[in-house]
Amino acid sequence: MYDAKCLNKLSLKDLPAYIHTVNSWKILSSEEERFLTERIYYHSDVLAAKTIILSNLRFVVHISRNYVGYGLAQSDIIQEGNIGLMKAVRRFNPNMNVRVISFAVHWIKAEIHEYILKNWRIIKVATTKLQRKIFFNLRKIKTKLGWYTGCESKTVAKELGVSYHDLKDMESRMLVQDITLYAPLKNRANIKITNIVPILQDYTSNFSIQLERYNWDTHASNKLKYTILQLNERSRYILYSRWLNKKHKITLYAISNKYDISAERVRQLEYQAVEILKLNTE
Repeated sequence: MYDAKCLNKLSLKDLPAYIHTVNSWKILSSEEERFLTERIYYHSDVLAAKTIILSNLRFVVHISRNYVGYGLAQSDIIQEGNIGLMKAVRRFNPNMNVRVISFAVHWIKAEIHEYILKNWRIIKVATTKLQRKIFFNLRKIKTKLGWYTGCESKTVAKELGVSYHDLKDMESRMLVQDITLYAPLKNRANIKITNIVPILQDYTSNFSIQLERYNWDTHASNKLKYTILQLNERSRYILYSRWLNKKHKITLYAISNKYDISAERVRQLEYQAVEILKLNTE
């Protein structure tokens, strides 16, 4: 059994030391693994789960080597693969009669794939299952940096079992590079200027008009509030109940009963209040 504290001592900051450590641990026999997986499955034994994970970390390192060509740190890829291994151990059923790593390969690769797709470009290059398939298979068979010719694209599409259009679409996504908006500029003396932040101008927007509208709306709103406060309490209540309280609009008869006046008188007071508002907010 491994010491459960070993997991806390491992660090991917020193990758060679990490790889040396995980490769030095013993690979469990099928009988040992069967015993530990049953402890996990039937008794939720955390120590057994840690032991299984530690004994299979070397395989995550081995799988991660297949993805070092994506421009991402191998330590980060290993870390994502380890998460997949942990998920697999938690879901593993010992009654399937297979080794843990055989079951875990799918989970390890799934986590690594998701990490690569999220971080390979600023904008995700593959979102559907078909696009993911083309992306990773195309990376494996692509031996040159340039575009495929028409004949090459048709041959590759046939090998992958996808359409020519889908292949070309993914190839164009993969070959387009992210461009920074903060690239260094040069002046006439060919001297780099790095303290200029580029601005993308929106010609469809006029800030002065937006500010003018905002100021006018604020002015009108303040004027309306001031005018309402100048009304007496009864007129304010009628105005609020009939016009401003949209969720619980009160009828003329309900207001007439509250103030012991006729519904027609309520209508007259409402009309007068609205006219005062119109007169003072124009």
